[in-house]
Amino acid sequence: AVPPSQPSPGRGRSNTNAPWPRRKGVWATGAALFIGGLGVIAGLLGWRSAIAPVSLTAPVYSETTIERGRVLAALGDCAVCHTAPGGSPNAGGRAMDTPFGTLYTTNLTPDADTGLGRWSFSAFQRAMREGVSRDGHHLYPAFPYTAFAKTSDDDLQALYAYFMSMPAVRAETPKSELKFPFNLRPLMAGWNALFHNPAPLQPVTTQSAEWNRGAYLVNGLGHCGACHTPRNALGAEQGGSAFLSGAMVDGWEAPALTQLSKAAVPWGTDALYRYLRNGHSPRHGIAGGPMAEVVRELAQVPDDDVRAMAVYLGSFNPEPAADPQALAQQVIDNAARTQGQLLGPAQRMFDSACASCHHDGDGPTLLGVNTPLALNSSLTSTRPDNLLRTILDGVRAPAHRDIGFMPAFREALDDRQIAELAGYMRARFAPQEAPWQNLPAEVARVRAAPGH
Repeated sequence: AVPPSQPSPGRGRSNTNAPWPRRKGVWATGAALFIGGLGVIAGLLGWRSAIAPVSLTAPVYSETTIERGRVLAALGDCAVCHTAPGGSPNAGGRAMDTPFGTLYTTNLTPDADTGLGRWSFSAFQRAMREGVSRDGHHLYPAFPYTAFAKTSDDDLQALYAYFMSMPAVRAETPKSELKFPFNLRPLMAGWNALFHNPAPLQPVTTQSAEWNRGAYLVNGLGHCGACHTPRNALGAEQGGSAFLSGAMVDGWEAPALTQLSKAAVPWGTDALYRYLRNGHSPRHGIAGGPMAEVVRELAQVPDDDVRAMAVYLGSFNPEPAADPQALAQQVIDNAARTQGQLLGPAQRMFDSACASCHHDGDGPTLLGVNTPLALNSSLTSTRPDNLLRTILDGVRAPAHRDIGFMPAFREALDDRQIAELAGYMRARFAPQEAPWQNLPAEVARVRAAPGH
């Protein structure tokens, strides 16, 4: 999606109920075949040839350039996706589950046979800008070249320098397992013709330099929209008011970053900065799931850049309350009034398993930070997925150790118990929201889904 030239998010409900559709629709397949026709035409008119391999010699980049590339790689979360569980950093092999099948990330180390060791900068630049590999085959947009295309030549040079400076690791990339016809890479020529705009991001003259810097980072290497923008039936990010309006990725809800956010207290620039910098906002909660990995990488990014990202993202939200702490306390007090009305087995389960850590500030801080649950967007969301995943699997790898850990209840509680617990938490801490429906089935679905 092409980001708006200025903050103008549309109104309405978040799109997190219907991103990256998993239905096997005839329409999607038919559209893919139509795009295949476009791909054939595009291929005939402009077949992408291979770029000649190179041989790595002595380093030609300065330590300063390599260090800048390391920071840019952290901003782009390269190691998050390109490192398999238990594998070498950036050596690839991590499975990426999509509605079209499973993709595996590639080896970014300079190994000559399985990595980037024979790639020239021109080949690297083409992949980042156009989604075409060195040998001429098309890449899939799970690798977000649609965002990376906005990155400057200087930054791409630094990123390339960093990858070429890493220790080479021999690691074959597993073969992708995509359904027909999506396993036909030439289709991507047609997809790119319809959905990819490689034009550089233009500064918005009516906005500050800091805002424009944030726009460059968020929409370029940061590729925030790759997770937080819903996609159409063919995997392209939606534009317009759907930009950053929330989506489902790897079984987690990437919430809306605009005024469509379900947060009980609206996000402001300062709260966004603290969340991105430390993985925690006292009036919103902690960075969990895949976002914890992102925050760990952002710890290496200069403070000014993190602040610029917060300024840009904050501009898509309503003006924060004059006294956000007073608003937060009001939300907490409103939720507290329901406590005495919800007595029963689920309440006793919460008190025995959760309440010692999750209280409203009237108890000790035992295992890390404690944000009152009435402020946690996992409770106010239209979907229970993030809450259910957290109950099932706990918090095993927080963005920062000071945030603390949470035990998993996957083995301790069955589907019925977790459904009752989640329903109780929704009613107690988000009484303004409608109850979640069919929670036992939702718990079974989330429990059976692959973990990430």
